[in-house]
Amino acid sequence: MALVTAGVFGALALLSRGQAAPDAKSGVKSAFYVLHPMDLVKIQVYHEPELEREVRVSQDHTIVMPLIGVVDVKDRTLRDTEMMMTDLYQRDYLVNPQINITVLEYGQRTVNVLGAVNTPGAVPIPPEKEFRLLDAIARAGGFSRLATRSRISLTRTRANGQTENFVINADQLMSGDAANQWLVQEGDIIVVPERML
Repeated sequence: MALVTAGVFGALALLSRGQAAPDAKSGVKSAFYVLHPMDLVKIQVYHEPELEREVRVSQDHTIVMPLIGVVDVKDRTLRDTEMMMTDLYQRDYLVNPQINITVLEYGQRTVNVLGAVNTPGAVPIPPEKEFRLLDAIARAGGFSRLATRSRISLTRTRANGQTENFVINADQLMSGDAANQWLVQEGDIIVVPERML
């Protein structure tokens, strides 16, 4: 079980911007992990043990806390959520509250990698690092010997329901095109076509 700790009173030094931590053990940038549905979090209010809770983020990106009720955490980092909850408790209930949120368990997020790879199927997205198209293909066993690497298809559904399709040349990515590494997102579908013999 991976742990990520961020806290108003425990991690004020974590100030570099980014969504994911390069190393969960180091804690660097962990305050900027973006909460996702099914993440299990422990929420502590300093000197208020009766408010401590372990809660799972719902599918509609909310958690429920004593006194302040439903808290919307959609697109919010751990640090954003701590600051928002601090404001909510301070408004009517507590003087100078200090909130600490720890991720106890990550909800699983996946991308689908299909076609000419050695192990097609759903590939889990690591919770605390950038996950690139080539990483996803590597986790799916890598390219098969019949793969057409220059015409990989990526299908992505946006939050508004609109679907976008991209054709990506993996040979260019593997040659070190750092400006365009194609970070994958939850729900992406990657298809590696087979070349015709």
